[in-house]
Amino acid sequence: MGEAADGSVLAKAAEAANQGRRAGGLVLFHAAHSTCSQKVRLCLAEKGLAYESRVLEIRRNEHLSAEYLAINPNGVVPTLTHDGAPVVDSSVICEYLDEVFPTPPLSPQAPLDRARMRTWLRYLEEVPTAAIRVPSINAIFLPVIRDLGEAWEDVKRRAPLRRHLYERIGEQGFDQREVQHSMEQLSDTFRRVDQALQAQPWLVGDDLSLADLVLLPTVVRLDDLGLSSMWADLAAIGDWYARITSRPSFARAFFAGSRLGRADAERVF
Repeated sequence: MGEAADGSVLAKAAEAANQGRRAGGLVLFHAAHSTCSQKVRLCLAEKGLAYESRVLEIRRNEHLSAEYLAINPNGVVPTLTHDGAPVVDSSVICEYLDEVFPTPPLSPQAPLDRARMRTWLRYLEEVPTAAIRVPSINAIFLPVIRDLGEAWEDVKRRAPLRRHLYERIGEQGFDQREVQHSMEQLSDTFRRVDQALQAQPWLVGDDLSLADLVLLPTVVRLDDLGLSSMWADLAAIGDWYARITSRPSFARAFFAGSRLGRADAERVF
């Protein structure tokens, strides 16, 4: 994560928001490998929405710069600005986009089904989205974190939302108890998802919804980490994964270089 941002991208953050305001358009501050950024890119792609892309250099701490913290005080990606106004938190951004740009719809029309979708969104954010950080850091980022030395200590001190998460990373990464807990949470997620998909093609019924889009980046990340065996015996998930990754939105959201492997760690940081 290296030195603090010198403004090469983030010094333009305010101007980008101003451009979005003048154009009446969308500006997305994101990172290629961020699972939360991938959720929003999937939503934008499904809706066919054009947006101005502002890729933050995480290795230069641009997500912790004063310019970025002014629009997202959590210091995480993504952030969407619409007509200059920021919207933060990936699931909230997706719901916002579906409300403001309702065609094609990505939420059920029936109030009860919409409530079920939101129940999935809350669960997915609280459980697998948080759990996937543990194997990702242990398997991919740990050697890079070790090499950062004092620079990593600076990141921990400055991170508004993730400081306590980062403080739990030791020399060997997260301890075995935390790894086991995270893997259990991911396994529980797949059992719950498989049960839902046995009765219907998508998480909330016959149509793709935001719930499917919010789940997908976690599954892709596990696939990239060589952990697809977690759903090998769950046929409904395998079928869902094949169908959703064959949609045109997948290639647009997961553009070249946005899938994660060990060789990508230096680029991410």
